[in-house]
Amino acid sequence: MTSRGPIVGRGRSVSRRTFLASAGVTVAAAAGMRGGPLAHAADAVPPQLTVAVIGDGRTGVWASLRAGAGGRNLEQDLGTRIIWQPGFTASLPVMEAVKAGAVDFTFATATAVVNAVPARVPIVPLAAYPLPADEVDFLVQANSAIRTAADLKGKKIAHQNGTTGTYSLIKYLESAGLRLSDVQAVSLSGADAFTAFAQGSIDGWIHWQPATALALTKLGDKARLLSDVKTYDYAFYVARGEVAVNYPQVLAKFMKIIRETQAYIFAHPAESVALWASQGGFPPNGTEQAVYEKLVRDARLSESTAVALKPVDEAAAASTQDLADNFHALGVLPNKVDVRSFLLGAQFDAAKQAVALALGA
Repeated sequence: MTSRGPIVGRGRSVSRRTFLASAGVTVAAAAGMRGGPLAHAADAVPPQLTVAVIGDGRTGVWASLRAGAGGRNLEQDLGTRIIWQPGFTASLPVMEAVKAGAVDFTFATATAVVNAVPARVPIVPLAAYPLPADEVDFLVQANSAIRTAADLKGKKIAHQNGTTGTYSLIKYLESAGLRLSDVQAVSLSGADAFTAFAQGSIDGWIHWQPATALALTKLGDKARLLSDVKTYDYAFYVARGEVAVNYPQVLAKFMKIIRETQAYIFAHPAESVALWASQGGFPPNGTEQAVYEKLVRDARLSESTAVALKPVDEAAAASTQDLADNFHALGVLPNKVDVRSFLLGAQFDAAKQAVALALGA
Protein backbone atom coordinates (compact mmCIF):
# COMPACT_ATOMS: atom_id res chain seq x y z
CA MET A 1 0.00 0.00 0.00
CA THR A 2 1.34 3.43 -0.91
CA SER A 3 0.59 6.80 0.54
CA ARG A 4 -0.82 8.10 -2.74
CA GLY A 5 -3.61 7.05 -5.01
CA PRO A 6 -6.79 5.17 -4.19
CA ILE A 7 -7.20 2.47 -1.60
CA VAL A 8 -8.82 -0.41 -3.46
CA GLY A 9 -11.29 -2.75 -1.83
CA ARG A 10 -14.54 -4.65 -2.49
CA GLY A 11 -14.41 -3.92 -6.18
CA ARG A 12 -14.26 -0.15 -5.88
CA SER A 13 -11.74 2.54 -5.08
CA VAL A 14 -11.81 4.38 -1.79
CA SER A 15 -9.77 7.54 -1.69
CA ARG A 16 -7.25 8.04 1.06
CA ARG A 17 -9.18 11.17 2.07
CA THR A 18 -12.36 9.05 2.45
CA PHE A 19 -10.47 6.47 4.54
CA LEU A 20 -9.14 9.15 6.83
CA ALA A 21 -12.49 10.89 7.18
CA SER A 22 -14.28 7.63 7.98
CA ALA A 23 -11.79 6.96 10.75
CA GLY A 24 -12.30 10.43 12.16
CA VAL A 25 -8.94 11.72 10.94
CA THR A 26 -8.35 14.80 8.80
CA VAL A 27 -5.82 14.69 6.01
CA ALA A 28 -4.01 17.62 7.59
CA ALA A 29 -3.74 15.82 10.90
CA ALA A 30 -2.40 12.69 9.25
CA ALA A 31 0.19 14.69 7.36
CA GLY A 32 1.14 16.51 10.53
CA MET A 33 1.81 13.24 12.28
CA ARG A 34 5.14 13.00 10.50
CA GLY A 35 5.56 16.77 10.10
CA GLY A 36 5.10 16.65 6.35
CA PRO A 37 3.44 14.78 3.47
CA LEU A 38 1.85 11.43 4.12
CA ALA A 39 4.44 8.69 4.41
CA HIS A 40 4.90 5.68 2.15
CA ALA A 41 2.89 3.38 4.43
CA ALA A 42 4.43 0.11 3.23
CA ASP A 43 7.84 1.24 4.45
CA ALA A 44 6.88 3.55 7.30
CA VAL A 45 7.57 2.81 10.95
CA PRO A 46 6.10 4.98 13.73
CA PRO A 47 8.58 6.63 16.10
CA GLN A 48 6.63 5.00 18.93
CA LEU A 49 3.41 3.09 19.51
CA THR A 50 1.29 3.58 22.64
CA VAL A 51 -0.53 0.41 23.65
CA ALA A 52 -3.41 0.45 26.14
CA VAL A 53 -3.29 -2.12 28.94
CA ILE A 54 -6.41 -3.14 30.84
CA GLY A 55 -5.34 -3.72 34.43
CA ASP A 56 -1.67 -3.66 35.36
CA GLY A 57 -0.45 -5.68 32.38
CA ARG A 58 1.35 -8.22 34.56
CA THR A 59 -0.57 -11.18 33.16
CA GLY A 60 -1.63 -12.31 29.71
CA VAL A 61 -0.25 -11.56 26.26
CA TRP A 62 1.07 -8.12 27.17
CA ALA A 63 3.02 -9.50 30.14
CA SER A 64 4.52 -12.26 28.02
CA LEU A 65 5.51 -9.82 25.28
CA ARG A 66 7.01 -7.32 27.72
CA ALA A 67 9.06 -10.09 29.33
CA GLY A 68 10.31 -11.46 26.01
CA ALA A 69 8.59 -14.85 26.24
CA GLY A 70 9.97 -17.39 23.80
CA GLY A 71 12.97 -15.18 23.09
CA ARG A 72 10.90 -12.55 21.31
CA ASN A 73 11.82 -8.86 21.37
CA LEU A 74 8.70 -6.90 20.43
CA GLU A 75 10.39 -3.55 19.84
CA GLN A 76 13.00 -5.11 17.57
CA ASP A 77 10.37 -7.10 15.72
CA LEU A 78 8.23 -4.03 15.06
CA GLY A 79 11.12 -1.62 14.67
CA THR A 80 9.65 0.93 17.03
CA ARG A 81 9.47 1.91 20.68
CA ILE A 82 6.47 0.55 22.58
CA ILE A 83 4.92 2.70 25.31
CA TRP A 84 2.69 0.63 27.57
CA GLN A 85 -0.22 2.55 29.06
CA PRO A 86 -1.64 0.45 31.94
CA GLY A 87 -4.39 1.07 34.47
CA PHE A 88 -7.56 0.94 32.38
CA THR A 89 -10.43 -0.85 34.15
CA ALA A 90 -12.12 -2.09 30.95
CA SER A 91 -12.25 -1.50 27.19
CA LEU A 92 -14.76 1.34 27.37
CA PRO A 93 -12.40 3.85 29.08
CA VAL A 94 -9.73 2.95 26.52
CA MET A 95 -11.99 4.29 23.76
CA GLU A 96 -11.98 7.68 25.47
CA ALA A 97 -8.17 7.61 25.46
CA VAL A 98 -8.11 6.69 21.77
CA LYS A 99 -10.41 9.60 20.98
CA ALA A 100 -8.10 11.92 22.93
CA GLY A 101 -5.12 10.68 20.91
CA ALA A 102 -3.45 9.15 23.97
CA VAL A 103 -3.59 5.54 22.77
CA ASP A 104 -2.60 4.13 19.37
CA PHE A 105 -3.50 0.46 19.68
CA THR A 106 -5.67 -1.66 21.95
CA PHE A 107 -7.63 -4.80 22.68
CA ALA A 108 -11.35 -3.99 22.64
CA THR A 109 -14.42 -6.01 23.44
CA ALA A 110 -17.44 -5.87 21.15
CA THR A 111 -19.21 -3.74 23.75
CA ALA A 112 -16.47 -1.13 23.54
CA VAL A 113 -16.65 -1.08 19.74
CA VAL A 114 -20.44 -0.70 19.82
CA ASN A 115 -20.09 2.32 22.10
CA ALA A 116 -17.20 3.75 20.09
CA VAL A 117 -19.04 3.92 16.78
CA PRO A 118 -21.77 6.45 17.74
CA ALA A 119 -19.22 8.40 19.77
CA ARG A 120 -17.09 8.74 16.60
CA VAL A 121 -14.01 7.33 18.24
CA PRO A 122 -11.44 7.13 15.40
CA ILE A 123 -10.79 3.39 15.48
CA VAL A 124 -9.86 1.06 12.66
CA PRO A 125 -10.86 -2.58 13.34
CA LEU A 126 -7.88 -4.73 12.38
CA ALA A 127 -8.75 -8.25 13.50
CA ALA A 128 -11.18 -10.16 15.70
CA TYR A 129 -11.83 -13.47 17.41
CA PRO A 130 -14.70 -14.99 19.43
CA LEU A 131 -14.22 -14.79 23.18
CA PRO A 132 -14.09 -18.17 24.99
CA ALA A 133 -17.65 -19.48 25.31
CA ASP A 134 -17.08 -20.16 29.02
CA GLU A 135 -15.17 -17.00 29.88
CA VAL A 136 -18.07 -15.64 31.95
CA ASP A 137 -19.30 -17.12 35.25
CA PHE A 138 -22.51 -16.41 37.18
CA LEU A 139 -22.04 -16.71 40.96
CA VAL A 140 -24.89 -17.11 43.43
CA GLN A 141 -24.86 -17.69 47.18
CA ALA A 142 -24.39 -21.37 48.01
CA ASN A 143 -27.66 -21.54 49.95
CA SER A 144 -29.61 -19.56 47.33
CA ALA A 145 -32.83 -20.90 45.81
CA ILE A 146 -31.65 -19.64 42.41
CA ARG A 147 -31.03 -22.59 40.10
CA THR A 148 -32.00 -21.35 36.63
CA ALA A 149 -32.45 -18.12 34.71
CA ALA A 150 -36.16 -18.12 35.56
CA ASP A 151 -35.29 -17.88 39.27
CA LEU A 152 -33.54 -14.54 38.74
CA LYS A 153 -36.76 -12.55 38.42
CA GLY A 154 -36.78 -9.76 40.98
CA LYS A 155 -33.31 -10.67 42.28
CA LYS A 156 -30.46 -8.21 42.80
CA ILE A 157 -27.77 -9.02 40.25
CA ALA A 158 -24.39 -7.28 39.84
CA HIS A 159 -22.77 -6.76 36.46
CA GLN A 160 -20.41 -4.16 35.03
CA ASN A 161 -22.70 -2.15 32.79
CA GLY A 162 -22.08 -2.20 29.06
CA THR A 163 -19.57 -5.04 29.15
CA THR A 164 -19.30 -8.69 28.15
CA GLY A 165 -20.91 -9.53 31.49
CA THR A 166 -23.94 -7.39 30.62
CA TYR A 167 -24.39 -9.14 27.28
CA SER A 168 -24.08 -12.60 28.84
CA LEU A 169 -26.65 -11.60 31.46
CA ILE A 170 -29.04 -10.37 28.76
CA LYS A 171 -28.72 -13.60 26.77
CA TYR A 172 -29.06 -15.78 29.89
CA LEU A 173 -32.25 -13.97 30.92
CA GLU A 174 -33.58 -14.34 27.38
CA SER A 175 -33.36 -18.12 27.74
CA ALA A 176 -36.13 -17.87 30.36
CA GLY A 177 -38.13 -15.20 28.54
CA LEU A 178 -36.90 -12.47 30.88
CA ARG A 179 -35.46 -9.03 30.23
CA LEU A 180 -32.88 -6.98 32.09
CA SER A 181 -35.75 -4.95 33.59
CA ASP A 182 -37.06 -8.13 35.25
CA VAL A 183 -34.12 -8.17 37.68
CA GLN A 184 -32.61 -5.56 39.97
CA ALA A 185 -29.49 -5.03 37.90
CA VAL A 186 -26.74 -3.02 39.60
CA SER A 187 -23.54 -1.96 37.87
CA LEU A 188 -20.41 -2.70 39.90
CA SER A 189 -16.75 -3.17 39.04
CA GLY A 190 -15.30 -6.61 39.61
CA ALA A 191 -13.71 -5.64 42.93
CA ASP A 192 -16.82 -3.92 44.25
CA ALA A 193 -19.07 -6.77 43.12
CA PHE A 194 -16.89 -9.31 44.92
CA THR A 195 -17.15 -7.32 48.13
CA ALA A 196 -20.93 -6.96 47.78
CA PHE A 197 -21.32 -10.64 47.03
CA ALA A 198 -19.08 -11.72 49.92
CA GLN A 199 -21.15 -9.54 52.26
CA GLY A 200 -24.39 -11.04 50.94
CA SER A 201 -25.82 -7.73 49.76
CA ILE A 202 -26.48 -9.04 46.23
CA ASP A 203 -28.11 -12.28 45.09
CA GLY A 204 -25.84 -12.94 42.15
CA TRP A 205 -22.84 -11.66 40.23
CA ILE A 206 -21.90 -12.18 36.59
CA HIS A 207 -18.36 -11.38 35.45
CA TRP A 208 -15.45 -12.70 33.44
CA GLN A 209 -12.16 -14.45 34.17
CA PRO A 210 -9.94 -14.39 36.13
CA ALA A 211 -12.07 -12.44 38.63
CA THR A 212 -14.74 -15.09 39.10
CA ALA A 213 -12.33 -18.03 39.30
CA LEU A 214 -10.29 -16.20 41.93
CA ALA A 215 -13.48 -15.25 43.78
CA LEU A 216 -14.64 -18.85 43.90
CA THR A 217 -11.29 -19.87 45.36
CA LYS A 218 -11.57 -17.23 48.08
CA LEU A 219 -15.26 -17.88 48.85
CA GLY A 220 -14.98 -21.66 48.96
CA ASP A 221 -18.29 -23.31 49.84
CA LYS A 222 -20.08 -19.96 50.25
CA ALA A 223 -20.72 -19.68 46.51
CA ARG A 224 -21.66 -21.81 43.54
CA LEU A 225 -22.07 -21.35 39.79
CA LEU A 226 -25.18 -21.36 37.65
CA SER A 227 -25.03 -23.70 34.68
CA ASP A 228 -25.52 -22.91 30.98
CA VAL A 229 -24.12 -19.38 31.26
CA LYS A 230 -22.19 -18.50 28.11
CA THR A 231 -20.11 -15.77 26.51
CA TYR A 232 -21.41 -14.67 23.13
CA ASP A 233 -19.40 -11.72 21.90
CA TYR A 234 -16.19 -11.09 20.03
CA ALA A 235 -12.99 -9.31 20.92
CA PHE A 236 -11.15 -6.99 18.55
CA TYR A 237 -7.79 -5.37 18.14
CA VAL A 238 -8.17 -1.83 16.89
CA ALA A 239 -5.86 1.05 16.06
CA ARG A 240 -6.31 4.79 16.14
CA GLY A 241 -7.29 5.99 12.68
CA GLU A 242 -4.26 7.95 11.55
CA VAL A 243 -1.89 5.28 12.91
CA ALA A 244 -3.68 2.58 10.91
CA VAL A 245 -3.57 4.74 7.80
CA ASN A 246 0.13 5.52 8.04
CA TYR A 247 1.50 2.23 9.41
CA PRO A 248 -0.65 -0.70 8.26
CA GLN A 249 2.29 -3.07 7.82
CA VAL A 250 3.56 -2.52 11.37
CA LEU A 251 0.10 -3.12 12.80
CA ALA A 252 -0.40 -6.20 10.65
CA LYS A 253 2.86 -7.62 11.98
CA PHE A 254 1.70 -6.81 15.51
CA MET A 255 -1.43 -8.91 14.86
CA LYS A 256 0.72 -11.86 13.85
CA ILE A 257 2.94 -11.46 16.92
CA ILE A 258 -0.07 -11.38 19.24
CA ARG A 259 -1.47 -14.57 17.74
CA GLU A 260 1.90 -16.31 17.95
CA THR A 261 2.43 -15.17 21.54
CA GLN A 262 -0.96 -16.49 22.62
CA ALA A 263 -0.15 -19.80 20.93
CA TYR A 264 3.11 -19.88 22.90
CA ILE A 265 1.25 -19.24 26.16
CA PHE A 266 -1.19 -22.02 25.38
CA ALA A 267 1.67 -24.41 24.56
CA HIS A 268 3.64 -23.46 27.69
CA PRO A 269 1.07 -22.81 30.45
CA ALA A 270 3.25 -23.47 33.50
CA GLU A 271 6.19 -21.49 32.13
CA SER A 272 3.95 -18.58 31.07
CA VAL A 273 2.12 -18.30 34.37
CA ALA A 274 5.40 -18.53 36.31
CA LEU A 275 6.69 -15.69 34.13
CA TRP A 276 3.63 -13.58 35.02
CA ALA A 277 4.27 -14.27 38.69
CA SER A 278 7.87 -13.13 38.29
CA GLN A 279 6.53 -9.89 36.76
CA GLY A 280 4.46 -9.22 39.88
CA GLY A 281 1.13 -10.45 38.55
CA PHE A 282 0.56 -12.48 41.71
CA PRO A 283 2.64 -14.14 44.45
CA PRO A 284 4.73 -17.00 43.04
CA ASN A 285 3.73 -20.61 43.73
CA GLY A 286 0.49 -19.63 45.45
CA THR A 287 -3.22 -20.11 44.93
CA GLU A 288 -3.54 -17.37 42.32
CA GLN A 289 -0.80 -18.89 40.21
CA ALA A 290 -2.60 -22.23 40.28
CA VAL A 291 -5.88 -20.57 39.28
CA TYR A 292 -4.25 -18.75 36.39
CA GLU A 293 -2.52 -21.88 35.15
CA LYS A 294 -5.82 -23.77 35.11
CA LEU A 295 -7.50 -20.91 33.24
CA VAL A 296 -4.71 -20.96 30.65
CA ARG A 297 -4.93 -24.74 30.24
CA ASP A 298 -8.72 -24.56 29.95
CA ALA A 299 -8.50 -21.60 27.51
CA ARG A 300 -10.88 -19.46 29.57
CA LEU A 301 -9.04 -16.12 29.68
CA SER A 302 -10.24 -13.39 27.34
CA GLU A 303 -7.15 -13.69 25.14
CA SER A 304 -7.04 -17.50 25.13
CA THR A 305 -8.89 -17.72 21.82
CA ALA A 306 -6.68 -15.10 20.16
CA VAL A 307 -5.03 -18.11 18.54
CA ALA A 308 -8.04 -17.82 16.16
CA LEU A 309 -7.33 -14.14 15.43
CA LYS A 310 -8.22 -13.15 11.86
CA PRO A 311 -9.44 -10.14 9.88
CA VAL A 312 -12.92 -8.92 10.82
CA ASP A 313 -15.50 -11.00 8.95
CA GLU A 314 -19.27 -11.35 8.65
CA ALA A 315 -19.50 -13.61 11.73
CA ALA A 316 -17.80 -11.02 13.93
CA ALA A 317 -19.85 -8.18 12.45
CA ALA A 318 -23.19 -10.02 12.76
CA SER A 319 -22.50 -11.03 16.36
CA THR A 320 -21.57 -7.48 17.29
CA GLN A 321 -24.67 -6.12 15.57
CA ASP A 322 -26.81 -8.48 17.65
CA LEU A 323 -25.14 -7.16 20.79
CA ALA A 324 -25.81 -3.57 19.68
CA ASP A 325 -29.46 -4.33 18.95
CA ASN A 326 -29.92 -5.96 22.35
CA PHE A 327 -28.27 -3.06 24.13
CA HIS A 328 -30.47 -0.57 22.30
CA ALA A 329 -33.67 -2.51 22.98
CA LEU A 330 -32.87 -2.53 26.68
CA GLY A 331 -31.80 1.09 26.90
CA VAL A 332 -28.11 0.36 27.43
CA LEU A 333 -27.51 2.23 24.16
CA PRO A 334 -29.73 5.30 23.60
CA ASN A 335 -29.79 4.95 19.80
CA LYS A 336 -29.58 2.18 17.23
CA VAL A 337 -26.06 1.59 15.95
CA ASP A 338 -25.24 0.12 12.55
CA VAL A 339 -22.02 -1.45 13.74
CA ARG A 340 -22.10 -4.19 11.09
CA SER A 341 -21.70 -1.68 8.26
CA PHE A 342 -18.93 0.03 10.18
CA LEU A 343 -16.97 -3.18 10.81
CA LEU A 344 -17.31 -4.35 7.21
CA GLY A 345 -16.76 -0.90 5.70
CA ALA A 346 -14.69 -0.83 2.54
CA GLN A 347 -12.74 2.12 3.93
CA PHE A 348 -10.90 -0.35 6.17
CA ASP A 349 -10.02 -2.83 3.42
CA ALA A 350 -6.41 -1.69 3.03
CA ALA A 351 -5.66 -2.30 6.70
CA LYS A 352 -7.57 -5.59 6.70
CA GLN A 353 -5.74 -6.79 3.60
CA ALA A 354 -2.41 -6.11 5.28
CA VAL A 355 -3.58 -8.08 8.32
CA ALA A 356 -4.90 -10.92 6.16
CA LEU A 357 -1.55 -11.20 4.43
CA ALA A 358 0.35 -11.21 7.73
CA LEU A 359 -1.95 -13.83 9.26
CA GLY A 360 -2.18 -15.97 6.16
CA ALA A 361 -5.97 -15.60 6.27
